[in-house]
Amino acid sequence: MSISFDKALGIHEQALGFRAQRAEVLANNIANADTPNYKARDLDFASVLAAQSDKTQNGTFALNKTNTRHIEAQGLSSGDESLLYRTPMQPSIDQNTVDAQLEQSNYAENAVNFQASFTLLNSKFKGLMSALRGE
Repeated sequence: MSISFDKALGIHEQALGFRAQRAEVLANNIANADTPNYKARDLDFASVLAAQSDKTQNGTFALNKTNTRHIEAQGLSSGDESLLYRTPMQPSIDQNTVDAQLEQSNYAENAVNFQASFTLLNSKFKGLMSALRGE
């Protein structure tokens, strides 16, 4: 009997990847807080979760290449549609939409969620290891 890691870990592996990607986006926002005309971006967890659930239920989306000169479709639905612009709470003179306090609080919240996902995955792996050992 084989163990399927996809079934054992569920959506938590993708959630951990999402949290890491969101940390990059939020850090980029914080780094560009003083850049004129920079528009703050963020990822929507609910839409990414819904897309991943749809993929697991209906199978993965694939394209066929009919010519060797066609470009690979990797990353076609990798989450670019979930990277959204943030609506500013206050207008700024330089058209920058980054609110440093909001970005820092979102980054801290994301870090806590990342740690929770990591701890959950760690416990799942420990459970799998104890099952393999027969404990």
